[in-house]
Amino acid sequence: MNVTNSQCPTAKHTTLHQSLRQFAQLSDDDLRLGDPFWTIRSIAKHEYFNFQHSVCRQVGFILKGIFRVYYIDPRTEQDHNLYFIPEYAFLTSLKSLLTKTTCPYLIEALEDAELLVIDYDHLQQLYEQSHGWERFGRLLAEQYFMFNQTRSESLLTQSAEERYVDLLTNYPDILNRVSLGHISSYLGIKGPSLSRIRAQVAHK
Repeated sequence: MNVTNSQCPTAKHTTLHQSLRQFAQLSDDDLRLGDPFWTIRSIAKHEYFNFQHSVCRQVGFILKGIFRVYYIDPRTEQDHNLYFIPEYAFLTSLKSLLTKTTCPYLIEALEDAELLVIDYDHLQQLYEQSHGWERFGRLLAEQYFMFNQTRSESLLTQSAEERYVDLLTNYPDILNRVSLGHISSYLGIKGPSLSRIRAQVAHK
């Protein structure tokens, strides 16, 4: 695996700080408290942030690149894409992180990627020292709950075309970054169906 770790440079701290202030209203003191624990992690295209059946031990903040979260059906050996997660989002396998149990899916970089990462044990130290960091942990859990709820509801209540339109709305450049095969898998359809949906949407 092509992964490197190093102390994160100030410019990249600044990008992280902006997101943490917006996401969890962290104070300058909170940010300084957390700075020593964030390190750079580089992941090459088609390498993994986390493997299936391994325990996730980090939270990442994506500086560059886009990831897919997917699982492999053991009966058919087919991939099923659950999420796409791009820059300036927090990335983890939350249940695995919190329970220290193995993760049932994989998190793959679809482009060469760079993240700032923090270990779970360091997050626990920050929670004990700062109400701001406790708030970050709560909001992260709420965000992932909403991701899961929204995804489940979309599969139950939306047509494939509606899911496609939502995907383009939320990720306007997704077609330039993710293969049509991966998008079909995310929508739960086959390639020819995606071609029809794209044509229908283009003519509206």
